[in-house]
Amino acid sequence: MSPPRVAALAPGSPAARAGLVVGDELLAVNGTPPRDVIEYRLAVDEADVVLDLRSGHERRQVVVRKEAGEPLGIEVSSAVFDRVRTCDNHCQFCFIYQLPKGMRRSLYTKDDDYRLSFLYGNFTTLTRFTELDFERVVSERLSPLFVSIHATDPDVRSSLLRNRRGATSLRWLSALLDAGIEVHGQVVVCPGVNDGEVLEATLTGILESYPALATAGVVPLGVSDFTTEAAMRAHTTDEAAAVVDLVERYQGLFAEVLGRRLVYAADEYYLLAGRPFPPASAYDGFPQHENGIGMAAAFTGAFAGDERLAHGVRPGFFAAVDGAPAAGYRAARTLVTLAPPTRRTRRPVGVLTGRYGARVLEPLVAGLGRADVRLIPVENRFFGGNIGVAGLLVGEDLARTLAAEPEGHRYLLPDACLSEGRFLDGRTLEDLPRPVEVVASDGWSLRRALEARA
Repeated sequence: MSPPRVAALAPGSPAARAGLVVGDELLAVNGTPPRDVIEYRLAVDEADVVLDLRSGHERRQVVVRKEAGEPLGIEVSSAVFDRVRTCDNHCQFCFIYQLPKGMRRSLYTKDDDYRLSFLYGNFTTLTRFTELDFERVVSERLSPLFVSIHATDPDVRSSLLRNRRGATSLRWLSALLDAGIEVHGQVVVCPGVNDGEVLEATLTGILESYPALATAGVVPLGVSDFTTEAAMRAHTTDEAAAVVDLVERYQGLFAEVLGRRLVYAADEYYLLAGRPFPPASAYDGFPQHENGIGMAAAFTGAFAGDERLAHGVRPGFFAAVDGAPAAGYRAARTLVTLAPPTRRTRRPVGVLTGRYGARVLEPLVAGLGRADVRLIPVENRFFGGNIGVAGLLVGEDLARTLAAEPEGHRYLLPDACLSEGRFLDGRTLEDLPRPVEVVASDGWSLRRALEARA
């Protein structure tokens, strides 16, 4: 086990008043070393918590005086203190296998840990899930969880995961649902493998075997230039249209039988098929927003002035746990505070985005009727393939694009491509040849940024 460190302290919090400092290692809470931030959170929920700490070579014990249920006021350095349960599948479509060499080591970690599913919305296949895990999830009500289904046919699923346990691990999905745990599912569709009749059988299987599933997202395979799987390829237009048609047909069936749509197709499918996006109301509160489902509808509505679609969309799959470090969509971006509109002359504005984002933004920007605002689609040469989402833009591609742009303009960049101020390729904003303004990745924030004068 690796004891967590105090990464941040809330001013005036019980922990700060007790004398804890950033860098302290947390060895035990009330005499017991916690295995993860979930156990830690339960332990510190009591009044007057006893902490065993280590600072360098010095150990000390501190009693933190607090009320029961009052937050301790610290953020720890990691979410899992023992060992992250890594994935032992070898999925043909796994994007981690498609990453180029030389990136940050943490980006190559494949996790299949139900705790990270609960905390951050990571999808787990349940192939390493155990009876003890099940008992803990149920007793501590670790809900919601997020499960990669991909196919309900045991043989197809086992083949997709390249793991024989893939044929049987969905028994845990049934057990979790029977125990009242909220579970959201995902199907990554690989053309020629689990689309067509297999996808229809999967949706039928969900209705027959897992009707209590909260939602199921159907998302397309992402293929980079670094894939080594010859069978993995991008969807054609007709294949994407077929997926949209099938999902919408089953939405009607689910609504008729269960009273809710349950299944949703990713925005990328509508773009690939050249179909209009469904209205915001068709996404039932956007439960799979961060999975790329309903993002365009929420963005468009917020851009048009519905602030609820900027701040009312669930900001993450994760369950909030005091003390959990920022990670994934919880990680701090690098946001700037935009100045209020003034009477100064507007400078020309360039909106940086990915290939798919440009298709969503084009009619919105055109509707402004402003000659001083233009889109700048950034080609993703770093990953190549069919990768066109803004969240996978990297510093290298942005730097190349901005180098050809004029000085003195304003350049707006969505925060989705940053984590702790760093791009996936390790570059930072300071590495870009032009200053950029980082804007939250919602329509309300972009509209507000475009209305600001600078």
